[in-house]
Amino acid sequence: MKVNKFIILSILGLFFSCKNASEDNGKLKIVTTTTMLTDLVSEIGGENISLQGLMGAGVDPHLYKASEGDVTKLYEADIIFYSGLHLEGKLVDIFEKMERKKNTVSLGDKLPKNELIPSEYFASNYDPHVWFNIQFFKQFAQLVTDEFSKADPANAESYSENNKKYQQKLDALEAEIKSTIATLPEEKRILVTAHDAFNYFGKAYGFQVVGLQGISTATEAGVKDVQNLSEFIIKNNIKAIFVESSVPRRTIEALQQAVLSKNHNVEIGGSLYSDALGDSGTEEGTYIGMFKYNVNTIVNALK
Repeated sequence: MKVNKFIILSILGLFFSCKNASEDNGKLKIVTTTTMLTDLVSEIGGENISLQGLMGAGVDPHLYKASEGDVTKLYEADIIFYSGLHLEGKLVDIFEKMERKKNTVSLGDKLPKNELIPSEYFASNYDPHVWFNIQFFKQFAQLVTDEFSKADPANAESYSENNKKYQQKLDALEAEIKSTIATLPEEKRILVTAHDAFNYFGKAYGFQVVGLQGISTATEAGVKDVQNLSEFIIKNNIKAIFVESSVPRRTIEALQQAVLSKNHNVEIGGSLYSDALGDSGTEEGTYIGMFKYNVNTIVNALK
């Protein structure tokens, strides 16, 4: 059940005035928003935390609204981690209310602003899809480790060791995807997707990125957008375009039809994970598995 934000804020006010923080067998109670953050926090916290993620596989964080149950989870948490930079735009009012009483951490807003990509479509004025630069995700891991160590000094060494291991995994991931990308000629490194979630990926790993729907899924692609992008595809002889797991595929299918109507063939090269990971328990249900899957799908389709 979805609830009005004013009701949510009223519930929060009642909670804060009437209840004290609860305990969970001595473990830190953590709440995260996106699936990427849930996976990251799990890697760092391990057995020392009790973790709940609000969003599941395929959920679009741009459009996500909190349920009454979500509000309860947030209130009961010791630490709340969210991506920030206005990614979870419909939860901003709740987080602003929470941060007065809770340790509420907007990870994206702690990144160096001079390294972010400007965007006029978000209140933060920056593109929030920062997890597609692995170096930024490594900074997230360190920030989470620091927060855990402050809140739970007794287990600081465990958090530090988990972070060290995860940083090594992320370094190995980056080396692997760079090796895979190197097999694709530079002139073919043009990535056309449903919406502009991959700009950090493009900047970090050498792709020109074009999104049909713009940087936020809250905006709709119009007929002119489809026609302009179809002409771009033909001009650049792009072999494949991509749908996204958390965005309806109809806009990319419309783009494909617009290209075909001009006697040029373009394939749908596969579905990429953009704003959410795959199903829990699968390889793509982890950040590392998702990244490998995306890069392999892109490179194989564009070759």
